[in-house]
Amino acid sequence: MSVSFQRIGVVGAGAVGAYYGARLQRVGNRVAFLLRSDLESVRQHGFRIRAADGAFDLPEVEAYASTREMGTCNLVIIALKATSNSLLPTLLPPLIGPDTVLLTLQNGLGGDAFLAEHFGRERVLAGLCFVCLNRTAPGLIENAIEGYITLGAFDGHVDGRVEEVARIFREAGVRIHLSDDIPAVRWRKLVWNIPFNGLTITAGGVPTDRILSDPSLVAEVRLLMAEVARASTAFGHEIPASFLDRQIELTGPMGAYQPSSLVDFLAGREVELEAIWGEPLRQAEAAGVSMPRLRRLYQAIRQAIADRGG
Repeated sequence: MSVSFQRIGVVGAGAVGAYYGARLQRVGNRVAFLLRSDLESVRQHGFRIRAADGAFDLPEVEAYASTREMGTCNLVIIALKATSNSLLPTLLPPLIGPDTVLLTLQNGLGGDAFLAEHFGRERVLAGLCFVCLNRTAPGLIENAIEGYITLGAFDGHVDGRVEEVARIFREAGVRIHLSDDIPAVRWRKLVWNIPFNGLTITAGGVPTDRILSDPSLVAEVRLLMAEVARASTAFGHEIPASFLDRQIELTGPMGAYQPSSLVDFLAGREVELEAIWGEPLRQAEAAGVSMPRLRRLYQAIRQAIADRGG
């Protein structure tokens, strides 16, 4: 299959969308960005990327306030938080042509299935970003650890679309792993996201280094990871104990890192509660896997959000 992505759209140019979209533009791809809060700043000053492999600026960026202005794209990268998925049936149609591919870079469970339901499973690719990114000012993205993306198709086939997306990302300096089992990769990412995104909120709004410095919190991290691994195994995706240990080892070099959920919580924005904690809990319990620690964490995050004022 011959595939060409002559125009790329990024829907949601926060830390993830801006970072990867900027890398793609820097090597010659035409990229259009849908922005909200940073729109005027990016129109005037572009993006500033402070990456682990070197800093660069993009002073000129195609920045849009609506997808109607953007027009049809060959590849649409969806980097909105899962809390905004209800907007996608309205946002995406102006971008979609007969052969448009949709690549979701969202966390948690359910995002790719939502896209497949509304736009056809044959269009949908999923990328899982294992990386440290923060938007620290309008148009400024900081990348602490280079990381990688695991990429695959919703239907499990590594075909020409997947290979072409992998090629353009690799040309942009992004490490890419290919997978024919994206559900397994999603559960592996939850091994880190469920404990660290959650405990940084419930422990009082602290970065990951504070979690690692508290033996009782490290013990809770390990127990939560073990629950996630048991749930993953119930769905046919075994996760070895060595993978759990490795996630803790990789967290130390991140330093005082604030995961995306903590950043949203502290800023008063909506947290991806259901995608990261609620949906995995429901799916696991429906499969007969007891998840008492995840249930308590889910309820504690809900309470913290309520105490914050929604």
